[in-house]
Amino acid sequence: MAAADLGAAEWERSKITNQDLNLLKKLGISKKPKAVCFPSEESYPTPPMGYRVSFVDHLIRGLSAPIHPFLRGLLFVYGLQLHHLTPNSILHISIFITLCEAFLGVQPNWALWKRIFFCRRNGSSNVAYNIGGVVISVRSSVNYFDVKLPDSVQGWRKKWLYIWEENHGCAEDNIPPFDAAEKILRRRSWDAEATEEERTSTEALMTRIHELQNTRGKELSGIQITAYFLRTRVQPLQARKNPLWNYAGDEDTNHLSTNLEVKDLDRLVRKISSLNKKDPIPSTYRVKPYSATNALPKEGASEATASAQSPPPAVSPRNKRKRNDAEDSGTSKPEEAVPSRQKAAYDPYLETLISSDDEEEVPTADVAARTSTSHTLVASETPVEGEETSPPQQNVGAATPPSSPLVPSPKRARVETIPEPTFQLSSSSNPLLDDPTIKELLRIGAQFIGY
Repeated sequence: MAAADLGAAEWERSKITNQDLNLLKKLGISKKPKAVCFPSEESYPTPPMGYRVSFVDHLIRGLSAPIHPFLRGLLFVYGLQLHHLTPNSILHISIFITLCEAFLGVQPNWALWKRIFFCRRNGSSNVAYNIGGVVISVRSSVNYFDVKLPDSVQGWRKKWLYIWEENHGCAEDNIPPFDAAEKILRRRSWDAEATEEERTSTEALMTRIHELQNTRGKELSGIQITAYFLRTRVQPLQARKNPLWNYAGDEDTNHLSTNLEVKDLDRLVRKISSLNKKDPIPSTYRVKPYSATNALPKEGASEATASAQSPPPAVSPRNKRKRNDAEDSGTSKPEEAVPSRQKAAYDPYLETLISSDDEEEVPTADVAARTSTSHTLVASETPVEGEETSPPQQNVGAATPPSSPLVPSPKRARVETIPEPTFQLSSSSNPLLDDPTIKELLRIGAQFIGY
């Protein structure tokens, strides 16, 4: 028996407490004018113009609008909205972006993401959730940081609010409009694995991750990464002017508020993790994160630039086409370069997009290869039927043009009776025009006009 999809039945009136409001103020999330809008008595989200639906537990785990391009890409590839993700899933993405920018010195890498994470449906055999209906999990075969996630986050679905989304001028740069009726459809991209090419390109990053975990005296943990982005007061899932490897402290342009007091940081880390009161909260880092005062090494800077070109920050749904089963399996192949342009960068989002019944199929145009790359008509080319073209300039005295597959066969050539052109002669007759040979050449030349 299929699990019942709760859909809109999950929503109820938002119940945000004064403690939640004070926490958002301390984090600097609600200080900016119009950044957050709280619902009144409605039991179903009806966001005002320019706002999107979010949750208190998403915001305190690193989410702010406008959202980070990497998160926007994940939502598109997985076919999800923000309310489909659980708070623990949001924290996984925040930790991953912080790890990439502050401790690996690279942009968030889609190929690396696929090596570590996959998506699964959240629910039971009887109930399939819509709010928090998808969980991002670490692959069992991967040695990754122990993030100490809580088994469940109580009451988070009831604490919804509206966040202001800046308009970037095009729909694909914004959070998808809220639609509580949109069903969650599983895609092959949820558990698509990295290709051999992607595994090779990210092997050095995986090696570095293992070193960060296991180097004695310099171990890095998931709790340390979490405490770092909470302490710096930079929201990892917000679109930012500068990556974390350029973080400039209190003067940073992405800084939301003053640094949290030790007791507030301690309380917040325990709130979003499974640590108990006896577990210590790290106050220092055995691995110094990259920042404005701890610059990337030169080889790291070039690696960061290359990584930035690998995962596209945003994907436009208008440019996507439905892929066949071979391409949708997650085993991507580099696209062929366009001859007239520079070789296109490898697009992992495009190659792992999985078609589903809710996507519109865009017919693929017939692009049969031509043997000639020139758009200039020559005497030996046949004009395309139905296409208006100007008669080519002919040189009847020139040698015969080289053969081409587009040249019409002499057996199929049109035979038309073309009247000989009448030349207006001046009062002084030209003896060359009276020559029979010249007349014959003129007649032949006039016959070829139009081919």
